[in-house]
Amino acid sequence: MVDTLTVSEPLSKTARRRIKRSLLEAFLDACKTHGADTEIVTDGDGKAVSYRTLRQAVFALSAPLSTHCETDKTVGILLPTGAGAVIALLAIHAAGCVPAMLNFSAGAKTLQIAAHTAPLKTIVTARKFIELAGLERLIRELSQNLDIIYLEDLKEEIGLGGKLRAVLGPIFPKLFLPRVSPEDTGVILFTSGTEGHPKGVVLTHSNILANIEQIEQHVKIEPTDIFFNPLPTFHCYGLTAGTLWPIFTGRRVVLHPSPLQTKTIAKRIFQTRSTVLFATDTFLQQYMRASAEGGLNSLRIAVCGAERVREETRHTAQERFSFEVLEGYGVTECAPVLAANQPGDIRSGTIGKMLPGIETRLEPVEGLTDAGRLWVRGPNIMKGYISADDPGELMPLKDGWHDTGDVVSVDEDGYWVIRGRVKRFAKIGGEMVSLTVVENCAAAIWPDHMHAAAIIPDPKKGERIILVTDHPDPKRGELLAWAQNHGVPEISVPKKILSVAAVPVLGTGKLDYVSVTNLAKNIAG
Repeated sequence: MVDTLTVSEPLSKTARRRIKRSLLEAFLDACKTHGADTEIVTDGDGKAVSYRTLRQAVFALSAPLSTHCETDKTVGILLPTGAGAVIALLAIHAAGCVPAMLNFSAGAKTLQIAAHTAPLKTIVTARKFIELAGLERLIRELSQNLDIIYLEDLKEEIGLGGKLRAVLGPIFPKLFLPRVSPEDTGVILFTSGTEGHPKGVVLTHSNILANIEQIEQHVKIEPTDIFFNPLPTFHCYGLTAGTLWPIFTGRRVVLHPSPLQTKTIAKRIFQTRSTVLFATDTFLQQYMRASAEGGLNSLRIAVCGAERVREETRHTAQERFSFEVLEGYGVTECAPVLAANQPGDIRSGTIGKMLPGIETRLEPVEGLTDAGRLWVRGPNIMKGYISADDPGELMPLKDGWHDTGDVVSVDEDGYWVIRGRVKRFAKIGGEMVSLTVVENCAAAIWPDHMHAAAIIPDPKKGERIILVTDHPDPKRGELLAWAQNHGVPEISVPKKILSVAAVPVLGTGKLDYVSVTNLAKNIAG
């Protein structure tokens, strides 16, 4: 495939104007537009929180935060999805600092690397969360090098200055808020580390607001829709689409602290009559299994990212609960959404069309003639990376282009298909084999189980593939027969299949390919 350059439909004039704000300004504008007394968030404990309550908390907590973080440019957030995380993020902005979202499921070593990379020396969390999540040991380890401050303590430290900010801030915001450019850093996130060490991703205020406007223009949502988001805010999908999008556009959102609480989530969706669910294919499958008949019937659509949506997932959703499953595609570096299917226009096996305002470029990939390596450019594309080798120093993109590392194809109607990551193609005997195809074949015959393919060196053919699965008795003959009957070449069928109790998964719901590869290497000996 030769280089091809395409441009999606443009962002609307209104959207281009609306992205020229800070995140805090966007939030304050939403308060005015939709009414301060409007209950916008339903927290994990079922408590409804209004714009007014969020706004007061943001201004009030910014006072003690300013004192604690007087010399800090960046402040870490170690909190689950909930009103507390939203307040912490906006209060850190109000205190003149930059929030960095930290993955509390990653472990002390990874978090210390993230803190070094940002760099940051202060982390905001909550005692109640640490206790409920059993993270006391993690906090002890982090406390050796970092300052840990708790929301409960900040509340006690608000004092007169904080109370004045809470009252006067909404009236005279310019007197209390730092001057911020839309092109300043709005948040630092970290790549998932599925294929190596995480990197810091620097997203500007306008990057995130642009993505919200792109989603809003692309996916038609009803004003009365109620969102349900159990995805972590340390993951860009859970932060931008699942949390900030509804809050900034005036749609009620039910926040849940963990995507792993399967039965509780199914019950909460029923109780809250939520209509739009954010999930991954794996999590959605679990929620549907845990739900009683009709338990998810309030849903109108489920928007799934991070992994391929299986056809059986769509079938179950439609047959049991009468809702559509939209498959989307994004990467942290793009704030994160790049493409998505649309309600009433779902092209199975594709990620739909690109969102407005995105330029795409496909570069040739050796061994493939009908697909290319995807590069993107647009208003939602990050400012650049920061790495542990050079903490805090921005590595900007060249001419604004970001290499996604994904191999894709696009049909004549503009629907995109993810063929796999460049790093997830094995070269066997001179032929390119996609690990995604291997996983899809396994999912087709063993749909109730998880599967991940890994590449390991082979002395004769250069590389070979091992399939790791939680199926208790996977037979290669079944996989081979299915491949032959569906036109999949035999070279795509792994010679070795490893059955494990659980396929490694990251806290975001993505497969942990580093651990999967290590498992494969260990058994290969």
